[in-house]
Amino acid sequence: MCGGRGTRLDAPVEKPMYRVAGRPMVDRVHDALAGSDVESVVAAVSPQTPETAAHLRERGVDVVETPGEGYVADLDAALSTLARPAVTCVADLPLLSSALVDEACEAYRGSSADSLTVAVPADLKRRLGMSVDTTFDEQGRELAPTGLNVVGDGEGAVWVTSAARLAVNVNRRGDGAVAGWLAARLAQPNE
Repeated sequence: MCGGRGTRLDAPVEKPMYRVAGRPMVDRVHDALAGSDVESVVAAVSPQTPETAAHLRERGVDVVETPGEGYVADLDAALSTLARPAVTCVADLPLLSSALVDEACEAYRGSSADSLTVAVPADLKRRLGMSVDTTFDEQGRELAPTGLNVVGDGEGAVWVTSAARLAVNVNRRGDGAVAGWLAARLAQPNE
């Protein structure tokens, strides 16, 4: 999903093209998905993200146009072109890894649900210095959706992980600074 306006980020570029540690977030997310066990990757763009669409097409990524009427409407438009279940992911998860995508898919396969929402404890986001815009309560725990999901046709379950990489989604400039710092730390070889 890379068609949002990115108004909270207030950057001079389209949100998916915002650079974290020198690379556009959308490239980082695409590479993680492409390196995972998912069968194919399709980017959902909108009229708000023409440069992102052009960039992805240049990289050889399949692109589907959505109306740009908000996340839910754009998600529905994108899902109407895909077989289910489908892994969905927002373009502002720059620390996403292929291993985490595969782990979420394994959690989905191990559940009896038709869909899976991947969430992290909201306090993990706060401890990392990330903004927390959306939360929900699940069995007495305040959770934040990560933007990584498996969407089927029916009832959903929630998979909670404490993977810091999934707690880092960039909605504001401060989030981008934290993501850049963490990306640099993750790129350093262990000493």
